[in-house]
Amino acid sequence: MSLRRAFPVLRSALSRRAPLSTAPATREQHAAGLEAVRGRGAAEDARPPVPAVDFGNTQEAYRSRRSWELVRSLLVLRLCASPALLARHEQLLRLARRLLGQRLFDRLMKMTFYGQFVAGEDQESIRPLIQHNRAFGVGSILDYGVEEDLTPEEAEREEMESCTSASERDGHGTSKREKQFQAHRAFGDRRDGVVSTRTYFYASEAKCDSHMETFLRCIEASGGASEDGFSAIKLTALGRPQFLLQFSDVLTKWRRFFHQMAAEQGKAGLAAVDTKLEVAALQESVVKMGIASRMEIENWFTVETLGVSGTLDLLDWGSLIDSRTELSRHLVVPNMQTGQLEPLLSRFTEEEERQMTRMLQRMDVLAKKASEVGVRLMVDAEQTYFQPAISRLTLEMQRRFNVERPLIFNTYQCYLKDTYDNVTLDVELARREGWCFGAKLVRGAYMAQERARALEIGYEDPINPTYEATNAMYHRCLNYVLEELKHNARAAVMVASHNEDTVRFTLCRMEELGLHPADCQVYFGQLLGQAGYPVYKYVPYGPVMEVLPYLSRRALENSGVMKGAQREWQLLWQELKRRLRTGSLFHRPA
Repeated sequence: MSLRRAFPVLRSALSRRAPLSTAPATREQHAAGLEAVRGRGAAEDARPPVPAVDFGNTQEAYRSRRSWELVRSLLVLRLCASPALLARHEQLLRLARRLLGQRLFDRLMKMTFYGQFVAGEDQESIRPLIQHNRAFGVGSILDYGVEEDLTPEEAEREEMESCTSASERDGHGTSKREKQFQAHRAFGDRRDGVVSTRTYFYASEAKCDSHMETFLRCIEASGGASEDGFSAIKLTALGRPQFLLQFSDVLTKWRRFFHQMAAEQGKAGLAAVDTKLEVAALQESVVKMGIASRMEIENWFTVETLGVSGTLDLLDWGSLIDSRTELSRHLVVPNMQTGQLEPLLSRFTEEEERQMTRMLQRMDVLAKKASEVGVRLMVDAEQTYFQPAISRLTLEMQRRFNVERPLIFNTYQCYLKDTYDNVTLDVELARREGWCFGAKLVRGAYMAQERARALEIGYEDPINPTYEATNAMYHRCLNYVLEELKHNARAAVMVASHNEDTVRFTLCRMEELGLHPADCQVYFGQLLGQAGYPVYKYVPYGPVMEVLPYLSRRALENSGVMKGAQREWQLLWQELKRRLRTGSLFHRPA
């Protein structure tokens, strides 16, 4: 069964969007957003003054923290800075548990690492912390901290089994997929070199159902504890990653084919959002390549599907891949190595299609629950060989659920070379179709792994060449989105960065564009703690023994070699000394 059959499944599970048009966004499409902007302007007089931000003001930054919590943070960060301790932390934890017994071991962990990184054992125990944070202007992103404790061999085995299709196992399909989108045993353990994010491995459909139930509990807990919470999900937790690989392969080849056609028409080098193909010339190319006859393509490019401009841009091109026209059965692309035309769509067995359907249904269940309880859902970015599919499926959810406000947020990794193109195209898609754009901007969590994989397997490194280039990409994408927010009060962005320069850049551009923090269009990470801006903090929870793998990862993430951890240690020590000096050591949050 082909992937072509899967697109109707996706449409029924996530709802089909409105037809695309090459015409510019109309006044009617933006009416709601413009009306919101006018309303925002009318309410400006009632806004509070824009708060001043001083990153060195530790008294304000740690106003909600008691002195003993500062001491614990200093202790934990100092322990994390010890390479010898980190190298043997698993053995030391086992030894401590044997010597102390489970009860005393749990108490020790809650006084140190667990207390530093985890909010509590269950939804009820974390409620006071969520409410406490809310009282100081910090919202919550609930995150169930339990991770599977697999050996590298177990992780590799599960990854290889779940990323390979039945046809590939039979030896019939491997050569038709690009190397980047095939499973490779040397990189089977996707945790290798990754410490700042959780990794899920596919074990069974029942395990995916269990992950969905966990996400549902997080969404419900977030909705019950506050009125403006977030919850984060990963699509690799919800289904067989084979489908993400195959779908990403399809989307990447289809976009590359568009750019090849653009180059033939002398339009190489244009920005992705500005590149347009002449339909008449495209039809001639399709006939010459032998993809279809002139008679067969008469109904492919019509006024109903493409408007009256006579051109076709990348958004229109992307819509053709799940078109109900006869084009879908002709989807082939030229193999640049062999010069032969190859089918774009892979084949699924009936069981594989059932598994993919269940993956889409799980996504739908989570989005519906988030909508019901008023929780915004952030879809985390993952490795580049999964990401095209993750982004496309997230867009499908946004089309359905981001009608009145941005409920579903897509994540953009700014260390990738193509991030700006993806951001601009998605903003343009939201404009045309009239839904609310929601984005989370991050730098990225998989750099070392991505670079090593590209070098070893032999494809172009997807990562920006330098840290400075990544910073420039982040600010460029952020600036584009902030410009959109100025003209569209129904769009929103999460600035997921602890980089002070990036936060300063954001605050400066917000002031220049007239974006007030009270509008709640721009959300931040933890750096602006109690500064009067919309701030959200991850709140992990789970039983002590079950979150030990998570704690190990957080200890590595906060090791002393990381500049962020060093900076935090300095600020903590500065605030503790201030309290000692001023006699406010027994400070109580108020």
